[in-house]
Amino acid sequence: MLSTASDRPSASTIQVVAGLGCRHGCSLDELLELLIHSLARHELTVDNLAGLASIAHKRNEASLHGLAENLALELVFFAPEQLSIYQAMTAGSELTQAATGSPAVAEPCALALAARMGASPCLLGEKDRSANATCALATFDREPA
Repeated sequence: MLSTASDRPSASTIQVVAGLGCRHGCSLDELLELLIHSLARHELTVDNLAGLASIAHKRNEASLHGLAENLALELVFFAPEQLSIYQAMTAGSELTQAATGSPAVAEPCALALAARMGASPCLLGEKDRSANATCALATFDREPA
């Protein structure tokens, strides 16, 4: 059976999560701008966000907590070993590995949170970058209650 536009979820019903990586001291404004830009590339807004994630190494980063608080979203931190199953789907770097214990941060964090919130986690395009941060979006299917 062919799906029609009316069968597909509209952008207003799509739920995504954001995986975020940032340098120490990255500003809240920079993170917010990057997140809004990432969402807008896919014709989404902060209303589509179901949660935020980063690596445990960033647990004390004030801008991440400020972003979650401003958006009234849960912020989940993942240990590098929790991200290992998602690393094959993303390109990593030795510098990121040395700094965080994980070869990549944004993409595996987005996938890990999407998997926690539902089924069929899938990256939504390439990650976006600013001078001090990265943002990857992932979609997921809500599992039936």
